[in-house]
Amino acid sequence: MPATETETFHAEGFQRDLIGWFEENQRDLPWREDQDPYKVWVSEIMLQQTRVDTVIPYFQRFMSLFPTASDLAKAEEETVLKAWEGLGYYSRARNLHQAVKEVDEKYGGTVPNSKEGVHSLKGVGPYTAGAILSIAYGIPAPAVDGNVMRVLSRIFTVYDDISKAKTRKKFEEIIEDIISRENPSFFNQGLMELGALICTPTKPACLICPVQKHCKAREEGVQELLPVKAKKKPPKPLDMKAVVIEDDDGHVLIERRPDTGLLAKLWQFPNIEAESEDITDLETFIDQLDIEGEVTGPVQHVKHIFSHIVWEIDVFVLQASKAPDQFYEADAPLRFVRKEEVEWYPFPVSHQKIIKQNIKV
Repeated sequence: MPATETETFHAEGFQRDLIGWFEENQRDLPWREDQDPYKVWVSEIMLQQTRVDTVIPYFQRFMSLFPTASDLAKAEEETVLKAWEGLGYYSRARNLHQAVKEVDEKYGGTVPNSKEGVHSLKGVGPYTAGAILSIAYGIPAPAVDGNVMRVLSRIFTVYDDISKAKTRKKFEEIIEDIISRENPSFFNQGLMELGALICTPTKPACLICPVQKHCKAREEGVQELLPVKAKKKPPKPLDMKAVVIEDDDGHVLIERRPDTGLLAKLWQFPNIEAESEDITDLETFIDQLDIEGEVTGPVQHVKHIFSHIVWEIDVFVLQASKAPDQFYEADAPLRFVRKEEVEWYPFPVSHQKIIKQNIKV
């Protein structure tokens, strides 16, 4: 059923202007070198919540380590997380790793080219599925991300809140009506590129926009009022204390985070939520570990902002004179490792900052 917004829209002219502009002005990005569906998939997962300039070196390194879906499927999870270290939103990497295992086992290492097959993969939502199908396989499927919603909200003056699922569904219906059947790859990429380079969140460059004559917001002078998006609640601060514990033989104590939840399966330095302004809470925690030594500090403060929470971490140090033997077992979730081995483990950005300042090899 056609979307009401497109009933009088000149889709062919819009397709011609958009695709022509994209052919001439697309950025030279490593995942555009070919239409390999695995590369398209990895790039789209990396680009979620992350800027293009940040993603490029990660993508290139990831491809050098895991050039095919089968290579990634066979890799150890910790190796994958280490390669992802610094990109954040680590559930993306874990889901990708699980999904390529299914691709390797069920599809012989080739990313499926059907809507049902792609949509069934872990961590692949409607946008990523649409991007893989259209860019890699030339199937006219909608790929609606934030850039695309911004462009379409202005083209069709849609005032619905883009943070709501029903609004995304509306944009998917619009795309299904106006997408190029001959070149869905360049059509979808053109919309994404237009949002990134021309139809930006603030101060859209309407004067040089290749589709300005198709844009209702430009015609009405309301382009800077769109899209409509409800404001998020500001992230809540969480005061924390972390401790770098070293022994006399050049080992440092690290711990593995739980298998689920925030930063699952990454490594960190032992830490607690702060319960007092002094260090009595941290000393109690260290006593419970049965480690002896004097806490000093704080030697560093680390602030890290997530979408819903802000970590405010005071960092302390301790030279251990005694520690339980269990912390020296190779498979212990809380273990002593040699300082030069710390870099082998995947750490979140906040704890990488602790490493940089406090772990001297």
